[in-house]
Amino acid sequence: MAGRKRKKSRFEFLTEKFPLRMQRKLVMLFMAVILAFVVLTGRITYINVTKGSKYTKAVLDQQNYDSRVIAFKRGDIVDRNGTRIATSERVYNVILDVKMMTDKEDYIEPTKEVLRECFGIEGSVVDGLVEENPDSQYEILAQGISYETAQKFNEIDEDDEKYPNVMGIWLEDDYTRSYPYGSLASDVVGFTYAGNNGAIGIENAYNDVLNGTDGREYGYFDSESSVERTVKPAKNGNTVVSTIDVTLQNIVEEAILEFNQERAGDGEPGSKNTAVIIMNPNTGEILAEASYPNFDLNEPRNWSQAYSEEAWSAKTQEVAEDYTEQGREPKWEELSEEEKEAEVLNDLWRNFCVSDAYEPGSVAKPFTVAAGLETGTLTGNETYYCGGSKNVMGWEIGCHYRAGHGTETIQDAIANSCNVALMDMASVIGMDNFTRYQHIFGFGEYTGIDLPGEAFTAGLLYSTENMTEVDLASNSFGQNFNVTMTQMAAAFASLINGGYYYEPHVVKQIQDENGNVIETKDPVLLRKTVSADTSKMLKTYLKATMDYGTGQRAQVEGYDIGAKTGTAEKLPRGNNKYLLSYMGYAPQENPEVLIYVVIDEARNDSAGDSSLVLGLSKKIMEEAFPYLGITTIAESGENVQTEGRNFGDTQYTDYDENYEDTYDNPDGAYIDENYSPDLDDWAAGEPAE
Repeated sequence: MAGRKRKKSRFEFLTEKFPLRMQRKLVMLFMAVILAFVVLTGRITYINVTKGSKYTKAVLDQQNYDSRVIAFKRGDIVDRNGTRIATSERVYNVILDVKMMTDKEDYIEPTKEVLRECFGIEGSVVDGLVEENPDSQYEILAQGISYETAQKFNEIDEDDEKYPNVMGIWLEDDYTRSYPYGSLASDVVGFTYAGNNGAIGIENAYNDVLNGTDGREYGYFDSESSVERTVKPAKNGNTVVSTIDVTLQNIVEEAILEFNQERAGDGEPGSKNTAVIIMNPNTGEILAEASYPNFDLNEPRNWSQAYSEEAWSAKTQEVAEDYTEQGREPKWEELSEEEKEAEVLNDLWRNFCVSDAYEPGSVAKPFTVAAGLETGTLTGNETYYCGGSKNVMGWEIGCHYRAGHGTETIQDAIANSCNVALMDMASVIGMDNFTRYQHIFGFGEYTGIDLPGEAFTAGLLYSTENMTEVDLASNSFGQNFNVTMTQMAAAFASLINGGYYYEPHVVKQIQDENGNVIETKDPVLLRKTVSADTSKMLKTYLKATMDYGTGQRAQVEGYDIGAKTGTAEKLPRGNNKYLLSYMGYAPQENPEVLIYVVIDEARNDSAGDSSLVLGLSKKIMEEAFPYLGITTIAESGENVQTEGRNFGDTQYTDYDENYEDTYDNPDGAYIDENYSPDLDDWAAGEPAE
């Protein structure tokens, strides 16, 4: 059989040997290509090193290169009902790319003209930037530009026919902080500075929660609007839901303002300070917190809302004296005018309810009784005799009612605010028990409130080592030791709620920007202060204050109220300056609300006139209780009247009229700059350290 003929492969020519001449030509061609490639690579490298910037700019003239920061939106602060009390509004920053504007001489003047026409930026400002930073591609010329102004520029920017040579201007999105209610809850809400830095209040304490993270967008845009870009979106801040009720806060602030306006005169405010805390005694939530004078959060450096020129001068002098007495450096006279103004503004911005300590006066008397009942040194069945004063270590310490209350029970002593009976109780309670229970009630301790600037008061109380019988006697009725309003309100709440001391707080929830709940602030029970039986007995005594004692003028028709009044003589003694206070709650059996009112140095009050604080407290409660829906007598069907002797309106007399008081811790700010509240107990229900 004949062999099968092999089929010729179509690639067989590749295996055929080229003639020698052809091989030489191929080698020469290959070498020429390699040489050309080397020369071209060298030329490209040379151009890139020596003229890269020029050619890059030529490319960017044909393409539009865009790179911008995407600003985050700081979270809102809202009241307990969702009403915004601090928010961020979109604005724009004017950015100039100096290098792009100066790329061609024809660009400079048209660009400067648009900057002046749209944003009011003078050409001299632009000329200065050109001279100082000719290669800069990011210079902020103006901040906080409104949407309307931005739209005006955008129309110009898009009109290439009329404005072909306007180059290097672009707008950067940003936000500005605003406060729709102005001065409302100013020292609780706080304000921001230098962008998104919280200065005081919630803005400061929850700064990291409110702040987000900037994003960035960058890429190339060609003439056909084809885009290659990378976008890292901004992460907006979270919303802080406060415990404050805007309507209730407004009721309180209007009453405070009216009181001070009525008493103001001769360039002086109606009081050195007037402050109010309204709290839920069963949770520690602060529903309203205000002090006078306050300030506009939108213009925090504008003091004219709070002070006249004359009053501001007097305030400056007062701050200067305090500054000098504290021995601070540099000396006051060495400070610049701006630094002096900052010192006075810090005094205005300070939250009196949190940062200032003072002698509480007779509102502290229920704590003395509570310590006695808890330690068993008092039973509640004791009687005392008040002859107008008590001799302690050879000193006559007076009752405010110098004529004397006569024979009285513990209930009478609280109702009539008798110093002598309280001194007798303290002598039985003893120094060890008394000082121990001061700390159990939180005096000398941090409350843990979620606001900055809480006062450090540990050094403002006596210990058993340095307390004398005279100190114990005066401490029993609220003199010679200092507390804050927050300490007093939180401690008093525990006396009337069955003995439960809750951490006071002004924030109840954190939400993301879409309203989803991230964290919830549940009531944090820190400790038990007194038994349920002691709490019940104390409420009966406090009810007597309103039925026949010193609080009668504050009675609000239809409500069953318990309370304690106070008048504290201030340092230096004998200067006829007083701090008046009222601590009340309703209803009597199951308290739903607590109110604490303090008037510090009411103008023209040289006699410790308690009617001033009673009148202000009554006015606030008359509006606040119906708004809050506090249970009335008619609704509860409970209104057991206590009975006792009514002494009517008595003339206040200084307790130290006949002896020299050596206590030397004045009222004022005792801020620990190194202390920050522990906010990590959120949602865990764990006590703060």
